[in-house]
Amino acid sequence: MKNEIQIKPTSGYVMLLVFFILIVGMITGIVLTESPEFVLFIPILILIIRGFFIVNPNSSKVLVLFGAYKGTVRDNGFFWANPFYTRQKISLRARNFDSERVKVNDKIGNPIMINVILVWQVSDTYKSAFDVDNYEEFVRVQTDAAVRKLAGSYPYDNFDDAQAELTLRSGMDEVNEALENEITERLAIAGIKVMEARIGYLAYAPEIASAMLKRQQAVAIVAARKKIVEGAVGMVEDALEQLAKDNIIEFDDDKKASMVSNLMVVLCGDKEAIPVVNAGTLNA
Repeated sequence: MKNEIQIKPTSGYVMLLVFFILIVGMITGIVLTESPEFVLFIPILILIIRGFFIVNPNSSKVLVLFGAYKGTVRDNGFFWANPFYTRQKISLRARNFDSERVKVNDKIGNPIMINVILVWQVSDTYKSAFDVDNYEEFVRVQTDAAVRKLAGSYPYDNFDDAQAELTLRSGMDEVNEALENEITERLAIAGIKVMEARIGYLAYAPEIASAMLKRQQAVAIVAARKKIVEGAVGMVEDALEQLAKDNIIEFDDDKKASMVSNLMVVLCGDKEAIPVVNAGTLNA
């Protein structure tokens, strides 16, 4: 497999001077000698004109002579080369690719929507020009394939896979690094350098998004209730210990159970407690 060969062609300004000298010589010869033989300079002048080309900053020209790769011009400026060269322009600028949102299945089979933002540039013009048919289309297709493979390697979250330490939602740094490595490996054949690759959009597919939202809300409610109960139990324990310590009231088992029940209802209820004034005795 060949790699890029950088060449420096002749300055275009030198050949432009030669071009004008030939024109002046041809006109002078025709005028002074009135000989039509100087008309033969015209095909030479046409060939010289065909050899001129310009390379803009962050651009390149791949030169091919009758099917043989001769080199790549990366220097910007005005140049002249063999007029029989075919010249293919390849941009060396960094490019941004925002892929379409695709529906894929994560590791546990949940359908999700995902896309990737990729920053890339051509690093080897030979591979980009000759090792693939269309390097821009190659970037698009291989990026899409890498995203699909990545999504199938991790669960979206750890609701269904509690053992998963790394998920698409929680492990963004690690997932993005894995995505960048995967895309870099795939695009190396086309001489593409991956500057950055990261997930730009990640969500459940519309058909299960509502159900998954309810599940997340249920998990959040259960966690909040658990925290409330833990706090309420601690407050009840403190209240009973303080009442017993100060000898404010003595509790038998029935009274203690009744008080614990009332306190837990007050502390864990969704609504504010409504006080009830007992006009009799506690035993009434």
